[in-house]
Amino acid sequence: MGARCSRFGLCFWPSQIESNLNDLSCAENEDALPGFCEYSFDQLRAATSGFSSENIVSEHGEKAPNVVYRGKLEDDRVIAVKRFNKSAWPDSRQFLDEARAVGQLRNQRLANLIGCCCEGNERLLVAEFMPNETLSRHLFHWETQPMKWAMRLRVALYLAQALEYCSSKGRALYHDLNAYRVLFDQDGNPRLSCFGLMKNSRDGKSYSTNLAFTPPEYMRTGRISPESVVYSFGTLLLDLLSGKHIPPSHALDLIRGKNFLMLMDSCLEGHFSNDDGTELVRLASRCLQYELRERPNVKSLVIALTALQKETEVPSYVLMGISHGNASSKQMSLSPFGDACSRTDLTAIHEILEKAGYKDDEGVANELSFQMWTSQIQETLNSKKRGDSAFRAKDFVTAIDCYTQFIDGGTMVSPTVFARRSLCYLMSDMPQEALGDAMQAQVVSPDWPTALYLQAAALFILGMENDAQETLRDGTSLEFKKERT
Repeated sequence: MGARCSRFGLCFWPSQIESNLNDLSCAENEDALPGFCEYSFDQLRAATSGFSSENIVSEHGEKAPNVVYRGKLEDDRVIAVKRFNKSAWPDSRQFLDEARAVGQLRNQRLANLIGCCCEGNERLLVAEFMPNETLSRHLFHWETQPMKWAMRLRVALYLAQALEYCSSKGRALYHDLNAYRVLFDQDGNPRLSCFGLMKNSRDGKSYSTNLAFTPPEYMRTGRISPESVVYSFGTLLLDLLSGKHIPPSHALDLIRGKNFLMLMDSCLEGHFSNDDGTELVRLASRCLQYELRERPNVKSLVIALTALQKETEVPSYVLMGISHGNASSKQMSLSPFGDACSRTDLTAIHEILEKAGYKDDEGVANELSFQMWTSQIQETLNSKKRGDSAFRAKDFVTAIDCYTQFIDGGTMVSPTVFARRSLCYLMSDMPQEALGDAMQAQVVSPDWPTALYLQAAALFILGMENDAQETLRDGTSLEFKKERT
């Protein structure tokens, strides 16, 4: 059966964060993706290079009961293809009905279903491809930096919005909601996989997960309900709080004993308020109630989570530290210095600049003739030395004076001195002067990410949010190129 749709390019929504995060109408865009298509098996086999193991993106690889592949169609659209095992959908009509129903959904909070294939014993689903991996990877298996508190709150809200949208469209049941079902798009925004909206029986008997995390009513009756989805959402809130996969029974014991801080990810210490932590723990506890009627509905979850949002102007890819635009979709984390500048954490910036010393000045041209080695050059070097001592002692006013004497001497140039004086200006509430010094550092050393990151910090403090984000992206891209070389 050939595809019954015209050729469309893969379409994405812009990454701009809505000013009102709970306005779901902003998230819907019925025309942003092509209509649902039915593909031939040959088309999907070609798209995945013969279902090559190299194209497997399932986190359990070939051992997964139903394997997900990355594919590319003839029109260069990148897709995710889920191939079910032979016994998953014996009734082909039921499979097609389910796929077509889920394929009618279109929402910015979903990794949307755009097609399927049903030929012989083959059952395959085709969805938008999400290039930045799963919540499980970013939360439990991070390599360079843990997920930030503001991003964890955003994940919780976006998932609640996704569930509310599905519920409003008559698809309130989501099967086996967990951290593997949350994917990140090219803008770093979390999306809920459409695959969990498919069930393989008409009576709701479809649930496969670790029994310790299964809704209690499923254990009793073998069925799930919209309230069961809320329970699973509660387990995801625990994941976001703790950075670990904690059994709900253990978490509830800690909460009842008022030891909720023991639930919190130690990597988040100092990055969230107790009030925010307490509220998120409260929401998780309500979702995990044994009685269905005591759990909140998804609409009330959206309202509660909207009120908790932080750093709403910052795009997700910045919070996540991933590349964006034309850069590689491979994950790219900010360096500790870039992260400190993105948060305008001046104390951390000072600590890192002090520790780095002058190693980044290597290769900067300072050609001095024999005649220039006079008392003047010695005084210039002494000015820098006094400036460094003041910088270490956090005497930023004195450091500014000494570094200014060094710079005005005109016999030597140092990007690090400009960077250090830039921070001294930030510490002295002089962001405009700080921006000028950071730009001078870039003139002296054009390939130095530190100069761009300091510009971003100054721009953030000046309230120039868009320019700051752009400069931060430039610094991140430059850092990524240097790492690759």
